[in-house]
Amino acid sequence: MPRFSVIVPVHKVQPYLHECLESVLSQSYPDLELIAVDDCSPDACGAIIDEFAARDPRVRPVHLTENQGLGPARNAGMAEATGDYLVFLDSDDTLTPDALHSIADRLKETGEPDVLVYDYARTYWTGETVRNQASARLTEEGPAPFRLTDRPELLRLLMVAWNKAYRREFVEERGFAFPSGYYEDTPWTYPVLMTAESLATLDRVCVHYRQRRRGGILHTVSPRHFDIFEQYDRVFAYVDRYPELARWRPLLFRRMIDHLVVVFARRDRLPRRSRAAFLRKARTYYRRYHASGVPVPARTRVHYTLVRLGLHRTYHTLQFAAALLRRTAKVTGRLLKSLRSGALRLHYRVQRCLPVRADRAVFAAHGVRGHGCAPGALEQAFRAHAPHIRTAWVADAGQHGPVPSGTRRLRPGTAAYWTALARSKYLVHNADFDRRLVKRPGQVMVQTRQGTPLKHMGLDLRERPAAAGDKGADELLGDVDRWDYVLSGNRHSTLTWERVYPGAYTTLEYGSPRNDVFQQATSADVARIRERLGIPEGSVVILYAPTHRDYRRTQRTTLDLHRVQRRLGPRHVILARAHHRHGGPLVEHSSDRVIDVTDHPSVESLCLASDALVTDYSSIMFDYANLDRPIVVHADDHEAYEAARGTYFDLRSFPPGAVSRGEDELVDIFTTGHWRGSRSAQLRAAFRERFCPYDDGRAAERVVRHVVLGETGVPSVVPLDRRHPVPGAAPGVRS
Repeated sequence: MPRFSVIVPVHKVQPYLHECLESVLSQSYPDLELIAVDDCSPDACGAIIDEFAARDPRVRPVHLTENQGLGPARNAGMAEATGDYLVFLDSDDTLTPDALHSIADRLKETGEPDVLVYDYARTYWTGETVRNQASARLTEEGPAPFRLTDRPELLRLLMVAWNKAYRREFVEERGFAFPSGYYEDTPWTYPVLMTAESLATLDRVCVHYRQRRRGGILHTVSPRHFDIFEQYDRVFAYVDRYPELARWRPLLFRRMIDHLVVVFARRDRLPRRSRAAFLRKARTYYRRYHASGVPVPARTRVHYTLVRLGLHRTYHTLQFAAALLRRTAKVTGRLLKSLRSGALRLHYRVQRCLPVRADRAVFAAHGVRGHGCAPGALEQAFRAHAPHIRTAWVADAGQHGPVPSGTRRLRPGTAAYWTALARSKYLVHNADFDRRLVKRPGQVMVQTRQGTPLKHMGLDLRERPAAAGDKGADELLGDVDRWDYVLSGNRHSTLTWERVYPGAYTTLEYGSPRNDVFQQATSADVARIRERLGIPEGSVVILYAPTHRDYRRTQRTTLDLHRVQRRLGPRHVILARAHHRHGGPLVEHSSDRVIDVTDHPSVESLCLASDALVTDYSSIMFDYANLDRPIVVHADDHEAYEAARGTYFDLRSFPPGAVSRGEDELVDIFTTGHWRGSRSAQLRAAFRERFCPYDDGRAAERVVRHVVLGETGVPSVVPLDRRHPVPGAAPGVRS
């Protein structure tokens, strides 16, 4: 008897069926049977199912002799099921990697409940993935299992069958089955949740719910959407058979009206000529099943009133009025925005006529979540070594980290922001200030860049449009002409910056200020950071920080981090840090051993907290080398990356440590100890000698003393063999 029976009803989905079935059979939890029900599909679906059955004995094909619809097809699959739990999956959707493993673990943890509810994410044909907005209702906090009366908010989730695992004996004992027609999930899901003696939740995305560009049933105009009324008749008939369920009538009534409003309001469901009839029937059902007791939010009361009265023309008039108001508000908003923009431009012009203030400095950084990177380190050095200068930090909406006390926080686009740019003597950035900035005589612009360059930059991107973006050479060189100083951490960076950003600036080869913290931190600092991250004592912490792929529309990592962590063992913890252009977390859900730290405000703190780094082509490797801790390069797409972006040297020929080309090889590097072996130490030492000659903890101080204080004898550099960076915290993996 398998643990899971995964039931997949199939009809006219041949473009997506391979991916669906593969997502089930490739699960890391293999104890399953896959029951694929061919609902007399007229395309190649039946043959595809048979092909899968021929190669994997876990696939059990069922071929129906005539098309019966989604509900009866699921029933046919249930009749063949032998697993402990039933899992339904629509044939154009997919299970996420390790979904069944997570479900199995949660079932065991919660004592084999009747029903386990898990989460999903919508995947769009554009490549975008968006998690369910109601995911907070699936929190695992609190006692489990529980009854629906303990957490009635579960009835407010999307009423579908495929976001739950059902104990098969419970389903058979209660005689649950799917009806025919559209909205067949409704009379299944409500009775199941209300009847279950034990429920549990799993706060994890287990299903990717495909949003097709065209062809989805619920986005097809058809009179069959009237089936929704019969489905709610079945729901209330079930409640009437069991008096103890009467308490749920008010909430079910409200959910029914909300559902009817959605169907009526969507223009891709009802034929135009049947809309009035639908609203009249909705009025009948409102009166038939009306039950008070659940408050209705003010914003939806008008919909309830229109359904109760069946006012079709009034409904359309209000829809038209609402659309007109939205359009008017949009035009008004654009006008106000234009007026505000004009006022700010005038304000900036006036401020540029006033004297530059020698005691003011503005700092900003691109690609960080808070006060950090080289501009952050320089801002601290300004306060320490040039305290007469008042500093300000530009923080946009994505930078939610704290700003040090005594440092003014500026929001882009405000009058204070433009005043600071117009009148501050020192302007420090790691990328580019606002393109509308006009550099004035007497202003000093310091360009820190973002670490040591491995991938092609600047003018070297002219033949690589995917990486270059919208900025042309003229605009790029216009920015360069505003720079007075460019910071460099090593000879390689100096030669690269001066070639790809040709200009009249002065290069300060003083080291990278953002790496000063690695020489200044203590073991107590490391312990404090690890404690805040919730890392168990004695864990081996691996920081995984991949870079952005210009050649990919979506940035999903090819590594299954949860699977990697399980293969490494319970002692290992993985911190997953996405590139700032990733657009979201690197892992869809965190656990106590795989922690997404994409939103953490300080990547330097994450480096200090870790015992090893796994990266690909990211400049973080040059920074991390200063810690003299193990680095593993995971380069599974070297040829593609080289073709799209290009690199200044072959990382595989001069790596900072071991190199892997696939998940198995990466796991092997850690399990065999190669990641911290003598060969890796030799490679790291050569890498540090070439790229970290000046990172002794005083790079920012040298910059301030030269640029601000005008000193010529800046502090000398501490040689590599006399530096003692803070070691890692895990026993046995000291630097």
